[in-house]
Amino acid sequence: MGMLDGKVAIVTGSGHGIGRGHAMELAKHGAKVVVNDLGGSVTGEGAGRAADETVQLIVDKGGEASANYGNVADHDQCGELVQQAIDTYGKLDIVVNNAGIVRDAAIWNMPVDDFDAVMAVHVRGTWSLSHFAAKYFREQAKAGAGIAGRIINTTSGAGLGGNFGQSNYATAKAAIAGLTLTLAQELAASGVTVNCIGPAGLTRITATMPGAGEAFEPDAVAEGEFHPMDPKNSSPLVAWLASDQAGYVNGQIIRCLYDQIILMKGWSEKVVIESGNKPWDATKLGARMASEVFGVAPTGLKFPKA
Repeated sequence: MGMLDGKVAIVTGSGHGIGRGHAMELAKHGAKVVVNDLGGSVTGEGAGRAADETVQLIVDKGGEASANYGNVADHDQCGELVQQAIDTYGKLDIVVNNAGIVRDAAIWNMPVDDFDAVMAVHVRGTWSLSHFAAKYFREQAKAGAGIAGRIINTTSGAGLGGNFGQSNYATAKAAIAGLTLTLAQELAASGVTVNCIGPAGLTRITATMPGAGEAFEPDAVAEGEFHPMDPKNSSPLVAWLASDQAGYVNGQIIRCLYDQIILMKGWSEKVVIESGNKPWDATKLGARMASEVFGVAPTGLKFPKA
């Protein structure tokens, strides 16, 4: 008996790379999977049938899956995606928001359309699919269905620490972390957990970075073998988060890098200074900020490192 037997999942951007790894792993443990992928380029242009390849890989291993070619940047198509899962398999239990594109450039060279396109796929796509899934989950909870819904989002190191040339991508990934924390609060009463992973892998997106190497698919690494940049390295974590075992985990950001799983702490107070119940005086802040907050000499100041 698989840990996800009887579950129905949607995985966006699962025609290639990390998403394909997630879809295959969920199916391996018994979930029926709707494989969503627009089939476009790494920059989000064009369309194709990459989802069919992932579906066939799942079927060849005895699993059950169906393809969806919708664009997650289109709000209505996200609603149609949720409805497809319900119409095809009778319900929905798991949503994995993985779809993403990149359009890198330093901010002074980045066209506004490239900023908007990346935000639309990553942030709007994650929000829109979660919106329709949340409506379904709440309706089921109100009807007394006793659901154990799961939404699993995707951030990255760029979103948690910034990355030169990715003011769009990094902003989007940071926004997804904030969205995760909010949805975790909003949906907890309905029996739904919302968490966020930060995976790594040598994917089409990663391969756009200088010196990264050539992308490869998760099915290129044999079962039981390990490659530090295998796109499916984070997929067992996704399968576990999607399972009933992980019902106590909510509102967490968890990275999966190489052979490590890392629970992130997020923003926390680093240094606190007090005014002593008096208004702050900007002309007197310099010395205290330098010595007490940033630990530098109050004269000859340089910008502190992040």
